Parts: sequence; C-alpha cells; structure tokens
Amino acid sequence: MYNEPRQRIDSNALKAWRMSGFISASVYLIILAILLFLTLRFDWPAWIFAIALMVGCLTSVIEIIVLPNMYYREWRYEINEDQVDLKHGILFRKRTTIPMVRVQHVDTKQGPILRKYGLATVTFSTAAGSHEIPALTERSADEVRRQIASLARISDEEI
Repeated sequence: MYNEPRQRIDSNALKAWRMSGFISASVYLIILAILLFLTLRFDWPAWIFAIALMVGCLTSVIEIIVLPNMYYREWRYEINEDQVDLKHGILFRKRTTIPMVRVQHVDTKQGPILRKYGLATVTFSTAAGSHEIPALTERSADEVRRQIASLARISDEEI
C-alpha cells in the first residue's frame, strides 16, 4: 500500500488565499460599478446588472471562503531521500511523484501577499516542468529548499 503524503502547508495560507480573494472581489466591484454606470447612462435593462451582481457576489464568496478551505484541506507533500510526493486538487485531484535524480533546480519565491503572512513557495524544476509546494513558513521553505537541493545533489551555486 502506498502511503499518502503527511506534511501540510502552513495554516496562514488560508489568510493569504483569502486576501487574494478580496483583491479579486475588489476588481469585480470596480467592474460592477462601471456596469452600473453604463446601465444608468445608456438605459440598459436592469437585469444585466442584476445578473452581473449575483455572479460577482457568488464568485467572491467562493474565492474568499470556500476555495481557500478546500485548497488547504487537500494540499499535502512528503520529501524523502528518493522522491518528492505532492498531492493537491479539489475537483481534479493530482498526485505527483518527482524522483530526486530528476530535480535540476530548486528555489523559493515570495510575492507581497505571501510576504505579509511570512510565507514562501518552494519551486523545483525537472526537464519535464516545474512543481511547487505553496505557502510554507519562510523558515520551512528554506529548510525544504535546502533538503531537496541536498538530496538532489544540487550545489549552492545552482540554487
């Protein structure tokens, strides 16, 4: 029997993903304001704005409340001397096993939202593509990056 990955991403990921949802909701609000202006200015039917308002509200609730919880619940990873095992996805669940001998490059990245919550994402590349472990604490991300680099035998100059 093949074991499931046990490691979880940091719980602050929920806050970061919700912040991203709020930013998206702000964009929807701007679009709705423009649509309302156009509806009033050009006497468009009110149902156009009403439908856009419902879609915007529903999408905002999904992006702020529902998706972050689901992403957090499903994201798992495991690192051992032979491979990196990733499991994630909501509607379509994805399980990826990356052999350490295939890892060519490993890095951490951090945008402004992740930085606000003290999080970083570890990315590692193979010839087939790039993979990531999102929303780890900065300290954990650095440890994971060094662990993968060490197990993959990547020198400090290549990191």
